[in-house]
This record gives sequence, C-alpha cells and structure tokens, in this order.
Amino acid sequence: MPDHAEASYHLGLLSRDIVFMFGNLTDKFSEAFRKLSGQGRISESNVREAMDEVRTALLEADVHYEVADRFVERVIEKATGTEVLKSLKPSQQIIKIVQDELTELMGGEDHEPGLMEVSPGPTVVMMCGLQGSGKTTTCAKLAAHLKKQGKNAMLAAADLQRPAAVDQLETLANQVEREHPGEGAVHFYAERERVSEYGKAVGAAVKVAENAVKAAKKTGSDTVILDTAGRLHVDDNLMDELERVAGATSPHQILLVIDAMTGQDAVNSAKAFNDRLELDGVILSKFDSDTRGGAALSVREVTGKPLKFTGTGERIDALEPFHPERVAQRILGMGDVVSLVEKAQEQVSEEEAAALEEKMASGKMTMDDFLSQLRKVRKMGSMKSVLGMMPGIGQQVKDMDIDDAELDRTEAVINSMTRTERRDPDTLNNSRRRRIAAGSGTSPQSVSQIHKGYDMVAKMSKQMSGMGMQDRMKSLSQLGQMDPSALSGNALKTKGSTKADRPKFKKRKRKSR
Repeated sequence: MPDHAEASYHLGLLSRDIVFMFGNLTDKFSEAFRKLSGQGRISESNVREAMDEVRTALLEADVHYEVADRFVERVIEKATGTEVLKSLKPSQQIIKIVQDELTELMGGEDHEPGLMEVSPGPTVVMMCGLQGSGKTTTCAKLAAHLKKQGKNAMLAAADLQRPAAVDQLETLANQVEREHPGEGAVHFYAERERVSEYGKAVGAAVKVAENAVKAAKKTGSDTVILDTAGRLHVDDNLMDELERVAGATSPHQILLVIDAMTGQDAVNSAKAFNDRLELDGVILSKFDSDTRGGAALSVREVTGKPLKFTGTGERIDALEPFHPERVAQRILGMGDVVSLVEKAQEQVSEEEAAALEEKMASGKMTMDDFLSQLRKVRKMGSMKSVLGMMPGIGQQVKDMDIDDAELDRTEAVINSMTRTERRDPDTLNNSRRRRIAAGSGTSPQSVSQIHKGYDMVAKMSKQMSGMGMQDRMKSLSQLGQMDPSALSGNALKTKGSTKADRPKFKKRKRKSR
C-alpha cells in the first residue's frame, strides 16, 4: 500500500460500532492521568492516590486481587523515582510506565502470538476447554486462520462424549473449506462408531486421536487440531482422559480455550488445567463481549502461560493473534493502528489503494467506491473491533446504540440508485430520493443522510490526500467528534436516544394582534 495511514483512513472512515470490553477500565485510567497532569507538581503522594484509583478500577474489571496489587506496586516503584518526578513532563512518563507494565502483565514485548509449528509436520495441536467455552468453534477458527496462511489443516473429532460435537465440527470444517479464503485446505477426521452416550466413551478418544495424527500425515496436513471432550466443570475423569490423549499423541501445543465472560472463574479453570496438563498457551473466546476484561489481564500472571489468540466475534474468521503491547495501547485509549492496517492490507491490494487514492485526491470518488469500501470494512471482521483500533474514537462509541441492520439498508439504498446517480450523487433531488427510498424500503430522509455521509467522507478524503501520516491520523481521530448518524441513517445513536427518522415541521409564527 502507499503507506499505513492510507490503509487506515481508506477503510477506517466507514467503520462504526464498538463496545470495547475494557471501556470502563480505559475511562478510569484516563481519569487518573488527567488528575496527574492537572497537578502543578507531581509528588509521590499524587502518584499513590492516582494508582489507588487504578487498583480499584482493576478490581472492578475482575482482575485477580493479587495481580492488581503487584501491578500497582510495580508502577508506583518506577513512577516515584527522582528522575521521573523532577522531569519536565512527569505525567507523560508515568503513562509510559503504565503502558509498559500493562504490556508486561499480559506477556511482554517478547511475547510470540500464534502457533509454534514443527517441520516436518504435522504439528499436533490439542485443544481443551470446559463445555460452553467455545472450544469446538475455536478449533474451526484456528483451521481458517491456518488456511488463510496457505497451510493445510485437519480437524479431528476427539470429543466423543457428545454426538452433536462430531456433527458440529464436521459442519464447521466443510464451511471453512468451502467458504473461507486461503490457499490451504481443511480436512476432517472422525470415527463415528466410537461415539457413545455421555460417560461411556471414556478412553475411546485416545485411539481416535492417534489415528487422526496418522491420517494427517497421509493427507499432507501441516497441522492436526484435536477437539477433545469438555465437561461442565473440571473433574478427574476429564483430566485423566486428556492426560492419556496427550501421552498418546505427544502434542506440540496444548491450548486451553476459556470464556472471557466468566472472568476469574476462567482464570481459575486455566490454573486447574495447567496443573495437570502443562499448557502451552490460552485462547480467550468472546473477547469482543461487553465484559470487564479481567481474564485477559490476569491469566498470564496467575498461570504463567501466554494468551495466544482471542476470539473477536461469531464469524469463522474472527480469531486474532494476541499482541500484549497493542491491547495495552487500546486499554489506555491510544488505539491500535498497526492491527487496523494489517486488517486493511488483507482486504485492499496496492493497486486498489493507489487507484482509490487518485480518485479521492481528484474528488472523483463515486457511490460505487463508497459501497465497495464499506463492504471491505465489513470483511475486516467485527465493526466493533475496527473502531476500537482508531485513536480517539474507541472510548466514545461505548455510549452508542448500534443497529447492524442499518448497514444493510445503506447498501440497499445505494443499489437502488441508477448508474448516473451512483457516479454523481449531486444529481439527487426530492423526486429521485422518493424513488430510491421506495426501491430500498427506506425513507427519503435516510437517503439524504447517506448522501451526507458520502459527502463527508469524500471531502475529508480529498483533504487528507495531501497530508502526511501524522496529520492524517489527527484527522481520523476527529471523526469521533462528528455526528455518527451522518454516515448511515440512524445506525448509530447515543444510548437513551429516541430520535426518530421523521420529517421536521416548522412552527408557525403567531400573528401579533
């Protein structure tokens, strides 16, 4: 691409709708930092007072109390050094210290996300987790991730306690192979005759797992993913079976899937699994949920095992490698431009970006271009995660009520326009708006709002085309100050808003007698 900022602003301008799981924690950090920056002089007592508020915020976010205590003490120790308190901008240095400590808490800068692969293959990945954690779906997401990288993966149904688990995994494997992009292939392995009613298939999974590894070698699979049985809670029978599967297959990676919504219970489960299996890493599912985020901040400190991936939505491609430094930036309200750019580069080629850049610079962007970019943004994954990566915006969106269906209506409106109208939206008049509204099942007011959103994006894009990277990112952050409903009907409204999409009537002036 021409540069990273282009990727972020081409696709970021149209993105909307996030409730980031660390929203309340971000607010608390920002409040503490504001108090420090407002002090004429920062002292050790100022720092301790601010960090007491941070500690409370961490506990409210369901972070383990010992983890919260150690984190706060480390920050205080580093932030109350003479060179910090006597510097010209001590509050900024303290923010940097907090960012570094958050990064270290979740894995450090040397953290390696993703899978360790062996050569020659196949790499054996054993997936564990309690029932309801999203383990089987995560297995399919991991296969999709590998396929996109050009790898061949085999999904093996080693959960024989639930007949539906085998059917579910097969359906997902076929879906990934048929629908998900990538040069790799996804295979499926199962031995349905070994499936039995709950509690009577114990031990059968060991032989299935062994045979799956042999089948993976024959098919030339780079990775075999073993979907093992789960339970409603950690028990000896479950652990015994998992230990036997591990002993028979010698997995290169044992990964545990835990549910972010269960908070400290998830961390406690991770510790119990690790005590028996010696985990290699953790995958946190439902990372996009409106939870407090304590599991993400606690799991490495409590178990000593790194977070490898996070599930960021229900889509089969909603699995992302975990980067501690990027999450730390998002917690502190700094956005995550690097991840945004990586997502953008997956959807836009250099040729497409250059062509769009030329159109934007000359002011010739059309409604077709607008629609094309909207579709690409939606392919980047959850709209929630996209806006959360944009500096200065993520914190504000938590107060918005999101209507995903409005995005479909936006597409319907543009598709209801003629070729001439899409090429030159300024030709729209009241008669055309009524016709487009009737064809798309919307209202003339919605058509007008989408037109305004297009104008806003086109004008800002033209202005940004001549800017440097820093100025572009500054302009991007200003999007958070705009009326978000301008982008697409009433898709975004602040919580509690009852503003309806209806015509306005002017009040008649009363005649004076």
